[in-house]
Amino acid sequence: MLDAPPLRAVVFDLDGLMFNTEELYREVGSLLLARRGRQLDDALLAEMMGRPSPVALTRMIERHGLRDSVAQLETETDEIFADILPHRLAPMPGLIELLEALASARLPKAIATSSRRSFVDRVLAPLNLASRFRFVLTSEDVTHGKPHPQINQMAAARLGVDPAALMVLEDSQIGCQAAVAAGTFAVAVPGDHSRQHSFAGAALIASSLADDRIYRALRLG
Repeated sequence: MLDAPPLRAVVFDLDGLMFNTEELYREVGSLLLARRGRQLDDALLAEMMGRPSPVALTRMIERHGLRDSVAQLETETDEIFADILPHRLAPMPGLIELLEALASARLPKAIATSSRRSFVDRVLAPLNLASRFRFVLTSEDVTHGKPHPQINQMAAARLGVDPAALMVLEDSQIGCQAAVAAGTFAVAVPGDHSRQHSFAGAALIASSLADDRIYRALRLG
């Protein structure tokens, strides 16, 4: 790995990678369906994970025959998150230390997420993290969501690096597929919500953002 061309930039996914929002999504989705006399199961959660909100919520609507529109469910989702984020949001282990190491090494970094920008802003604000990144790409910036490679291709272009010189950190199967398809140095960092996912094609599967192999690949320290 150390003989490979150096990596020149890093792209972070958001949900489940930077923050514990995937476990919060489970709670929100469960509450949405419970209000309608239905239950959220693991199969539906897996189908929704990592996808843009309109796609994920459409799957929920179709699976349970809901009469709600995507817009109605998004509004209700935002209301529930507004109640729980101030008390439950937490960075994933190793995030702050990795951001500081990248800043010290002057390696540029960005975020590429399937979430909506309004949600991203709400999540980044408590720790004032937005200023640490060159830019943030959301589902509203692309025409094809993950697992399509578009968002990572756009990130590489905006960072001015070849995809092969870009590390993309992802926690889900769909996110990893998008990173691999874009030709990036894909790193899977599964959490409790995604340990059973397939990460075919990933350059490495890390135990957390504190994994020494991430630091070695980036030649940090």
